[in-house]
Amino acid sequence: MNLSLAVKPWVLLSRRINAGLDTRLLLVACGLASIGLVMIASASISYAEHVYGDGFYFLKRHLIYLGMAVIAGLVVLQVPVRTWYRYSDLTTVVAILLLVAVLIPGIGREVNGARRWISLGVINLQIAELAKLAMILFMATYLQRHQLEIRTSWQGFFKPMALLAIVVLLLLMQPDFGSAVVICGTTLALLFLAGVRLWIFGVLFASGAALLGVLAVSSPYRMQRLVTFLDPWADQFDSGYQLTQSLIAFGRGEWLGVGLGNSVQKLFYLPEAHTDFVFAIFAEEFGLLGVVVVVALFAVLVLRILAIGRAAVRRQDWFAAYVTFGIAVLLAGQAFINMGVTSGLLPTKGLTLPFVSYGGSSLLVSSMMVALVLRIGVDMDDSMWGRQKQQVNSGSRG
Repeated sequence: MNLSLAVKPWVLLSRRINAGLDTRLLLVACGLASIGLVMIASASISYAEHVYGDGFYFLKRHLIYLGMAVIAGLVVLQVPVRTWYRYSDLTTVVAILLLVAVLIPGIGREVNGARRWISLGVINLQIAELAKLAMILFMATYLQRHQLEIRTSWQGFFKPMALLAIVVLLLLMQPDFGSAVVICGTTLALLFLAGVRLWIFGVLFASGAALLGVLAVSSPYRMQRLVTFLDPWADQFDSGYQLTQSLIAFGRGEWLGVGLGNSVQKLFYLPEAHTDFVFAIFAEEFGLLGVVVVVALFAVLVLRILAIGRAAVRRQDWFAAYVTFGIAVLLAGQAFINMGVTSGLLPTKGLTLPFVSYGGSSLLVSSMMVALVLRIGVDMDDSMWGRQKQQVNSGSRG
């Protein structure tokens, strides 16, 4: 009897959540994750067999990550949106502490000269991914609390800009220039949406662009990436090797692709093709038609998130609105950058394609973000139903 009483609230909560879920958003996210699972199996099989003696090594690990991502998404789906608002400052502090901890030898794990991960046994947690979500939550909370100050005075910018500077500095020390660019872009987008005066936003945007330019020019490897991006074929066997192999993959795909599993570029031509450049292997195997399908799925994903954000604006729930807009900008920006890098449109950046690239941290945080948006939609649906019920009751009493 006691057990049934304890379980009943969770059953009722699950039914309420299921009734208000945005099924189109959920299905699109699941579709992208499914494409990622198939492509990781295809792109990594030769490399995994050669290095680990098991062609399905990365597929098995990604299945574990996918299971963890589903569990994390379900947990986030149970947490009320107001709880994220209440503890946003705490999540930001924790994220900054972890960004500091990852730089400490013995705690942070170094791979190819970059110290970005903390080993948790089953998964190497990339702290930058958590920092992206933490910054969105912090900015949404700050913009709701200081809407008037943000629009009328410089003082309102000091706290978010100071925090952004700290986060970017810690990311550059790893180094992780790509994540720094994405977080800066998302923060500036939220400030613009919050109603910052155009001339102030222009100064901020110009200052941020100048800073990123200085950082790019001051670092030899970043400058080399820019030069390589402009003409990868000039040094196709050294600095331009990865990009030229990616472009060859796109060219071989033509209209309909060479077929699933028939990629040649994944056979030790394109290094670690299952990670940041998995989209190139997808383009080779499924061609232009497959590329259009994936781009369309990301477009639908972002549009559904924006639709929930617009609904939050109509309710004047500014925290929920800023969170959804921030997540939409971040996912859209990261997908655009990854696709742009693999197709030679943008300089090389170490950014994953959300839900598709191999990487437990990216998959985990992307799932949490989508689950948070779904929860926002559920809470709005509940409040609307509650208002309608109240109106019906008051009408019947009259």
